Amino acid sequence: MAFGRRALIRADVPVIITLPKGTEGLGREGVAERLGDMRVTLFTEPSNKQNSKRWTTEEIKLREFFENDKYLTDPGTWNRIVSNFRNSPDDVNAILGFDAGKLFDYRGPMNAANLWISHQGVFTQSHFDELENFNICLEGRKRFVLAPPGFWEYYPRSLKGGFGDKSQVFDFDDVDWARHPKVAAKLAQRRELVLEPGQMLYLPLGWWHQAESLDEMNINMNFWLRDAKIFRRPYVLGVALYTAVFRKLKGVYNYEPAVTSS
Repeated sequence: MAFGRRALIRADVPVIITLPKGTEGLGREGVAERLGDMRVTLFTEPSNKQNSKRWTTEEIKLREFFENDKYLTDPGTWNRIVSNFRNSPDDVNAILGFDAGKLFDYRGPMNAANLWISHQGVFTQSHFDELENFNICLEGRKRFVLAPPGFWEYYPRSLKGGFGDKSQVFDFDDVDWARHPKVAAKLAQRRELVLEPGQMLYLPLGWWHQAESLDEMNINMNFWLRDAKIFRRPYVLGVALYTAVFRKLKGVYNYEPAVTSS
């Protein structure tokens, strides 16, 4: 509150902020009780950090993800939930435990307020976001590996296939240096952290990152905010524009706002 999100965005450096006491938000029981009937998107993919295929998606009720053990016990599959419920500000505030509207203009065009829920071991491969990212941990711990902006040094995957924001180096902890030598200079500047409940990570647009859920249940809220900074990173802008069109034409999940039933 002292500096505001604009100061963080101008600084353009990742930072962890410890939230004030009294803003713990809701754990799984509270989330399930308030949003259990909300339709959410289930991401499913093989539990393989080197998986080259796109995840599959389907809509389920949030309550089902909490209650059905198959989403937790299948050793060969990673399951995660996402829902952009920016159009339900009362629910956003209740989940977080504070008025998010005072900090984030998350209802503006292209912005998002996403609920993410995953089980232990679920891994998000290295990629960058075209939006400013404020990620708040509500339950469980999540490990992040961050690396500074760049493009060709990260060996981007096929832009034509809609993977231009993702690296051929799927896992920054497991690099084939013979195939990807240019990434070494960037990863020499890597930052590693574990985000814990009550903490918020600010991750600037264009920064490469990967994440891994460490606990049995992990619940995070993140806000994606558009910013003119993207015009200073033309590779991010170009990939974002192409990927948006690709997702629309191919029917790939594109984080459109959901509607809760509460």
